[in-house]
Amino acid sequence: MTRARMTPFRGALGVGVMFASNGAVFAALLPWYPILSERLNLGPVEFGFIVAAFAVGGIASSAAPAPLIARFGPVKVAFWGTILLAAAVASAPWAGVGWVLAVSLFLIGLFDAIVDVAQNVAGIRVEDSSGRKILSSMHALWSLGGVVSGIAATAAATSGIDVRIYLAGAAVAAVLLVGVGALLLRDLPASSERAEKPGATPAGAVHWKLVALAALPLVILAISGSMVEDVANNWSAMSGVQLGGMAPSMAGIAFTVMIGSQCIGRFAGDVLITRFGRSAIARIGGAAITVGGVLVVSTNDSVWQLLIGLALAGYGSATISPSALAAASKLPGVSEGAGVTLVSWLMRLGFLFTSPLIGALTAFTELRVGLAILIPVGLIIIVFAGALKPRTKDESVRSDHGGT
Repeated sequence: MTRARMTPFRGALGVGVMFASNGAVFAALLPWYPILSERLNLGPVEFGFIVAAFAVGGIASSAAPAPLIARFGPVKVAFWGTILLAAAVASAPWAGVGWVLAVSLFLIGLFDAIVDVAQNVAGIRVEDSSGRKILSSMHALWSLGGVVSGIAATAAATSGIDVRIYLAGAAVAAVLLVGVGALLLRDLPASSERAEKPGATPAGAVHWKLVALAALPLVILAISGSMVEDVANNWSAMSGVQLGGMAPSMAGIAFTVMIGSQCIGRFAGDVLITRFGRSAIARIGGAAITVGGVLVVSTNDSVWQLLIGLALAGYGSATISPSALAAASKLPGVSEGAGVTLVSWLMRLGFLFTSPLIGALTAFTELRVGLAILIPVGLIIIVFAGALKPRTKDESVRSDHGGT
């Protein structure tokens, strides 16, 4: 019996639900960082290295996503990976010492990296089959999941709810949500149809050096985007306390503002990209990050200036990683899963060194000096944004005429 063809709306909705689930489950933990850090008596250097365990876990997953997706399909990998990810998130607040928290974050990073590639591949397949750009909107739903989860976690922390009970409930909710997404995507083919199309490039037909050369600027852009996201994940709440004078229980507001502005930028991203192209929007984003970094660094106990700076940086980073991953799926000589895995894996180098660097600079100076990395990151994005221009003649025509 031939399986019914999935409609573009149901495909986009299913992928969007998966992205929202992924954003929500990780964001449920982040507003609790100031409280957990205080409970474990962590200094800025210790905290920086502990949260970097998340990136180490992501890098350790390097070889896993592509073969798992090829064997089971992106939907099953995203579903089962989310179950393991949710369990790891729920384990984090049970840590009594720093190294145990680091182990939990390592596992979170490991499973999150696998889920991240799987849901991006699912989104790219829906995008390719429908002929409509949706990937930025999918990442917007990831951010939206994070915003809702961050608000809920901040409210829970303020009201004195036990973090262990809260994260257990958040983990269950994330699993239920990803189950809905998997159900909506039940008709998505487990394997890509691209290789079956006439004129498709055979795997290995292009020398690996050419692949690496084509991927390098995308990796730089992805790392730059991940560095801004690392600031949002690990340091925005801390900046609310140390630069904005917020109470630790209220510091999740800073995280919510930064990821919320990123969410708005991603929802607007697909329309803007279709009209102006990925490259132009990335350059504007780089400029916003640079200006936001200047405002954050110059903050002097001004909550509003800090929040505006974080909002600009979050908005500017909105399309950077999604655009780099979309371009990676079109790298010559490799499958879409391998291209996305390559850039997604190397992107996590940004998560690996950003927090230790900020932590070390903070220990020797203050947090505003550590957060000054936003300024060069924005400038780097402006320089390398040209790598996001369409590679093929057909793609250029679609971009110039507003897509299909």
